[in-house]
Amino acid sequence: MFFIDTIELEGLGNRHYLVGGAQAAVAVDPPRDIDRVLAAAARRGVRVTHVVETHIHNDYVTGGLELARITGAAYLVPAGANVSFARVPVSDGDVVTVEEGLELRAVATPGHTPHHTAYVLAERGTPVAAFTGGSLLIGTVGRPDLVEPRLTEQLARAQHASAHRLATELPDDTAVLPTHGFGSFCSSAQAEGEATTIGREKSANTALTTDVDTFVAEILAGLEDVPAYYAHMGPANAAGAAPVDLTPPAVADAAEIAARLAAGEWVVDLRNRVAFAEGHVAGSFNFEADGKLATYLAWMIPWGKPVTLLAESPEQLAAAQRELVRVGIDRPAAAATGTPREWAGDGAPLASFPRSTFAGLAEQGTDKVVVLDVRRDSERAAGHVKGSVHIPIHQLHKRLDEVPAGTVWVHCAGGMRAGIAASLLDAAGRDVVAVDDGFDSATEAGLTVLAG
Repeated sequence: MFFIDTIELEGLGNRHYLVGGAQAAVAVDPPRDIDRVLAAAARRGVRVTHVVETHIHNDYVTGGLELARITGAAYLVPAGANVSFARVPVSDGDVVTVEEGLELRAVATPGHTPHHTAYVLAERGTPVAAFTGGSLLIGTVGRPDLVEPRLTEQLARAQHASAHRLATELPDDTAVLPTHGFGSFCSSAQAEGEATTIGREKSANTALTTDVDTFVAEILAGLEDVPAYYAHMGPANAAGAAPVDLTPPAVADAAEIAARLAAGEWVVDLRNRVAFAEGHVAGSFNFEADGKLATYLAWMIPWGKPVTLLAESPEQLAAAQRELVRVGIDRPAAAATGTPREWAGDGAPLASFPRSTFAGLAEQGTDKVVVLDVRRDSERAAGHVKGSVHIPIHQLHKRLDEVPAGTVWVHCAGGMRAGIAASLLDAAGRDVVAVDDGFDSATEAGLTVLAG
C-alpha cells in the first residue's frame, strides 16, 4: 500500500510531495525548508531514498540538493538540465524502484522547460498518480515563457504535446498531482479545484480540449509579467542552493531602524494592513505576513538590498523568515519584534493614513482625487474605474513619480496590494487613502466601471 503526503506552501502557491510505502519514500520537488519533508517522513516512519526534481524551478529555491545530502538519498534531476553538482541524470522511460511493488517512471514532458520531466507512480504495474510539476496542471499548464523568449512559442507547442502524451498513456483514474497552479506565477492560469485526474483533465483542461494552434494563441495572449525574482531562482537551483539558516536575525533597536531607513534600506512591517495604517514607523513598507509576502516582497525589492523585518511576535518573524528563504532572501539584515512605538523610539511621531471603501470613494467623488489601480493588466482589462490611473503593484516602487499630484485613493482587487501600495506612497510623502474593499463593490457603490 502506498501513501502520498502533500506539503502545501500557500504563499508561493506550490505543492510538494512525499510518496512511498512501508519503509521508503521519494520527495518530489521539495521546498527549500526541508525540515517540512523530514518531519513528514518521520511521521510515516520511512526513509527518504530518492529526491526527484521535475525541472529546474524558476519560482522558488529547491531544497533537493540539501535533502539528498542529509538523507543520503539519490538525487534525480532531468538529464537535459545544466547543473553544477553531482546528481543522477533522469531520461524518458527511466524507472526507479521505491520498494517492492512501487515504482516511479520518468516521462519526458517538455514545455514549461525544455527538460521538464513528470514522474508516474505505479503500484504493481498499475499507474495510480502522476507528479506533473509544471506540465499538466489543474485546468491549465505551466507557463512556457520563463526560459528564453525566443523559445516561448516552441515550448507552448511542446506543452500541448506533453499534455496529450500524459492523457493518452495514463488511465483516466490516475491522480494528477502538479507542483504549480495554486497561486504560483509559474502557472498559465490559476487552478480551479483542489484535486483532479487524467479523466477530468481530458474534459476540462484547455491543452486537451483545443487544437494546438488555438491553444498556443490563447496561452501566449494570456501571459503576464514575470516576477522579477524569477531571474535569480533558476541560476540558484542550477548551481545548488546552500543550506538555510533560520536562526533569529540580529535585533535592531529604534536607532538602528532609523539609520537603516536613512541609508535607503528597506524596513518591512509584517503586521496586517489595518494595524499598519493606524500607526507605523515613517518610511517603512507594509507587506503582510499573512499575505503573499515572499512573492511580492521578492518581486519588488531591489535584489540584494538589505531588509529589516518588523514583527508583532517572534512567531510572526520566524514564519516570515521561512517564507523568504524559499525565494532566496536568506538572511534579514536585522529584525525587531514588538510595537510601532518601540520601533520608532520615544518622541518620534508615528505615521498613519486613512482607509476607506469604494462607497467612500463614490461619496468623495473621483474628480478631485487621484484614483490609482494597482491590479495586473488582465484584471484591469476586465473592468476599471473611469478616470483611474493604472500602475501594477510590482512596478509602483519604480514609477512613483508617474502618480499625478493630489490625494491618492489606491485600490486593488481585495485590499492587500492596495495596502502595500499605500505604504509605498506614504513613505514617499504622498497623501494616500487605502481602499480596503473588493473590486465588485465599485459598481455597487455607483462608480462608473469601464471594460477594456
